[in-house]
Amino acid sequence: MGRRRPSVVSFIDDAEEDGAELEWPFGRLKDLSRDELRATAYEIFFAASRSTPGFGGRATPSHHASDASSSAAATDAAGRLLYSPGGLGGFGGGANMAVTSRIKRSLGLRTRRAAYMRPMTHLGSPAMSPGITLGGGGSSSGKVKQRPMTSAEIMRQQMGVSEQRDNRLRKTLVRTLVGQAGKRTEAIILPLELLRHLKPSDFSDPQQYHQWQQRQLRILEAGLLLHPSVPLDRTNSAAHRFSEIMQGSEFKPIDTGKNSETIRNLCNCVMALAWRTQNGAPVEVCHWADGFPLNVYLYLALLRSIFDIRDETVVLDEVDELVELMKKTWSTFGINRMTHNVLFTWALFEQYVATGQVEPDLIAATLMMLIEVANDAKRPDREPGYVRVLSAALAAMQGWAEKRLLEYHDWFDKGTIASMENVLRLALSTAKIISEDASSCGGAAVFAEREMLFSSKFSSVNRVEQYIRSSLKSAFTKVFENGNGKIDSMVVEVDEDPNDTLIHLAKETERIARFEKETYSQTLKRWHPAPTAVAVVTLHNCFGVVLKQHLARGSGLTNELVRVLHTAGKLERKLVQMGMEDSADADDGGKGIMREISPYEVDSVILNLMKNWIDDRLRMATECVSRAKETESWNPKSKSDPYAQSAMELMKLAKVTVDEFFEIQVGGRDELVQNLADGLDSLFQDYISFVASCGSKQSYIPALPQLTRCNQDSRVLQLWKKASTPCKAGIDPSLLRAPCRAGIDRSLRPLRRPGAAGDGMHQPRPTASRGTQRLYVRLNTLHYLLGLLHTIDKSLSFFSRPGPSPSPHTPLRSRRRAVYPTHFDLARSSIHSTILHVAEVAAYRLIFLDSSQSFYDSLYVGSVAEARIRPTLRALKQNLSLLVSVLTDRAQPLAVKEIMKASFEAFLMVLLAGGSGRAFARADYDMVAEDLASLKRIFCTSGEGLVAEEVVQKEAAAMEGVARLMSVPTEKLVEEFSVMACEASGLGRSLETVPMPPTTGKWHRSDPNTVLRVLSHRNDDVANRFLKRAYDLPKRR
Repeated sequence: MGRRRPSVVSFIDDAEEDGAELEWPFGRLKDLSRDELRATAYEIFFAASRSTPGFGGRATPSHHASDASSSAAATDAAGRLLYSPGGLGGFGGGANMAVTSRIKRSLGLRTRRAAYMRPMTHLGSPAMSPGITLGGGGSSSGKVKQRPMTSAEIMRQQMGVSEQRDNRLRKTLVRTLVGQAGKRTEAIILPLELLRHLKPSDFSDPQQYHQWQQRQLRILEAGLLLHPSVPLDRTNSAAHRFSEIMQGSEFKPIDTGKNSETIRNLCNCVMALAWRTQNGAPVEVCHWADGFPLNVYLYLALLRSIFDIRDETVVLDEVDELVELMKKTWSTFGINRMTHNVLFTWALFEQYVATGQVEPDLIAATLMMLIEVANDAKRPDREPGYVRVLSAALAAMQGWAEKRLLEYHDWFDKGTIASMENVLRLALSTAKIISEDASSCGGAAVFAEREMLFSSKFSSVNRVEQYIRSSLKSAFTKVFENGNGKIDSMVVEVDEDPNDTLIHLAKETERIARFEKETYSQTLKRWHPAPTAVAVVTLHNCFGVVLKQHLARGSGLTNELVRVLHTAGKLERKLVQMGMEDSADADDGGKGIMREISPYEVDSVILNLMKNWIDDRLRMATECVSRAKETESWNPKSKSDPYAQSAMELMKLAKVTVDEFFEIQVGGRDELVQNLADGLDSLFQDYISFVASCGSKQSYIPALPQLTRCNQDSRVLQLWKKASTPCKAGIDPSLLRAPCRAGIDRSLRPLRRPGAAGDGMHQPRPTASRGTQRLYVRLNTLHYLLGLLHTIDKSLSFFSRPGPSPSPHTPLRSRRRAVYPTHFDLARSSIHSTILHVAEVAAYRLIFLDSSQSFYDSLYVGSVAEARIRPTLRALKQNLSLLVSVLTDRAQPLAVKEIMKASFEAFLMVLLAGGSGRAFARADYDMVAEDLASLKRIFCTSGEGLVAEEVVQKEAAAMEGVARLMSVPTEKLVEEFSVMACEASGLGRSLETVPMPPTTGKWHRSDPNTVLRVLSHRNDDVANRFLKRAYDLPKRR
């Protein structure tokens, strides 16, 4: 887990240069290397322990080792600490040895190595060789005897001091402290004493001496000028003199002879600086190595010596003796037991990190020491120096631990989960100390800069929850980034489908959740009641953010997007299930944690997306209808597609919309189907209304002319006509029986019509205008809409039935069922009524407008015999032929039927509202009946059976009944009319006052107004006198 440091030796010095895992919390020292600090620490340690046997004391060492079964931490008569000779296993050996060190036993550390042994001469004195040998104390013949090393020898070996330097230090201290055996160590300025008594001759070369002198001066500079324990005034003269001496020593050593003015000045200014006090009162302790952080650097250099240089993960069994000796330096360094506990804790922790975190005993020992540190931190008598060290150490330790816990997925796995537990204990222990200090000290807390990170009451649950959330967010983000290249890769990566990315991310999210539950939750559950629930809530929210962004970037609903949403729904169900299972034993059953989940509401999202999709498609269809209203010309697209272009576009869009709608695999779509159907139905009705906006048939029916009476010719005129009657030889006898046309306006007689007698074999062209043909296109379009409407309705009805929706591409045979379209009833009804309306308009336009010249304007004008219906029928046949060629098969029957009805209407208009150009006699009835039969016959033959004969007979019944009135004698006709008019008005049968019947427009034999109009067109005297007497109708002019 994490990066491993190769060696503890370079940990502090290179911490910033190589990105060390552990941040050094105690500040930096200028121009002092680790080796120089270690050498000075050893000198101070040696001087403080000078009265101890082995450090210059008088006791004679004993050369026998204690028995393996006795205490491995026993002291012999000379007071020398002996190593246990029991372990012979080399490095890491002796794992099963009994731990005799009180410190190691209290910290749970085990013995793991054999004792340090030193070869002896044949006289039993120590050999001069500095080598260290592993093994027991026994010897056999031919082998050099060995003895345990003294504490002084162990310390020298651990501190990396050569025997030459050790001997030189020993001799110098003997010369320096002659007569000062009782002088306290804290009253001695050791570097100054060494500078005074060590000469260049004591070194191998001048350069070595110069380097040694520079080190001593830099130590004094750091302790007196740069980091003094007593604040220093910048104007201090002694400080200025010391700085000048320092500058002069950079290029050559200063003269330390007895008569040297330089050494005298150095001693004076050093003594003046070291014996300063804040209040000026005399003290017995000088201050030259007790300023922060110099004292911490020097004391940690000593504490690091407790770790075996043969195996840096092992604490020496002689740690008790060594720590007791280190206590002698406390007064020099200005530390106490509380500060020692903090720095000892830091040393254990630092060693654990520096050795690659491979020895769990070291961090376990750190945690044990933190218990003692926590107790010390609660004491009210804390000194400022202690507070400063405590805050720096705890902050660094917690920062290191939380760095890993906030991303524990990156730092720990199944193989290192035990290490994670220790790191978690470390983070919570330090956090608790910081929190308790913050709550007890209020605004003056030691950890003021970190106070905002903790509540007034420390909660391990909250801290663990923070680690879970942070680590899961980090793990999720890295999976997302690694899976896509970068956060926005769903937009940036052209070749990558964002939907596939989300599906993959959902699977990875589920994998992370399961790995969290299987790997970490069991450990985290010791401090949190429902760690898995917190994890799944965090992952759920993370995926929800990405899903929401994806939906916001989406261009519309697709099958792929629905697949993403379904995948998200499955993920949500699995995460919620895992969370509920984990939090079942929580106090609130996990409701508090699980309440944080913001549901994806996949069904609702899909429903809304479907609704938006439907709205978008309906908007497109609405635009299509609006465009049709502006641009549609009602010209057929082609001969094969005789429909309006706009209708084909609209129905194609509707068909594609329905097909794509059912290709999107969503469930419970009945409501959506109805929404889509309602929207389409409304659009269809709008378009149908547009198709129906073609006027009305009434606009083509001529206005009814004023009722008049046919006046008879005078006797003078009759005599004149008789006298002027030409020879009739060779004339058609029927023409001789032609009635008198007196009173008929001859100017209304039409010109010879196409196809009239005399035109020979000429065939008339269809009279249907372009406008009428466009109406035919409307009819085709309506039938086209009706057919596709039925198809779309069947699709909606079939695919919206209960049960799984089959794909539209499923073979027809496998999905053939009885489907009853029900979604477009309004549109279907509108189409049927519009078809009828357009057919009527087209028929009446054809008959009354396009064919007016050959029909209403000319039939029977002037004379029945001279204006028969044959030319009209010829033109009608051509129009019917054109109709059949333009209209589709489904549109033809109704269109022909409506033309038949319009023709019958026109024929009745000729008989009943023909104007002053027409007059009829009873003798005309046979010709009219014959023409009527011909008109009926044309729809049975030219219509190619499009209209059934019984339908023709039914529609012609009213016309035939009216025509038969022409054969009724005038007297009888007048009598029938009088009775009908009186009964219709409710006045009874009074012939004196015959009321004027209203015009209904519905011609029928029993209609009084119809009979009245027959009388008004009857060319005889009886009718003329009746109309004059009854209604005073005007004569025709």
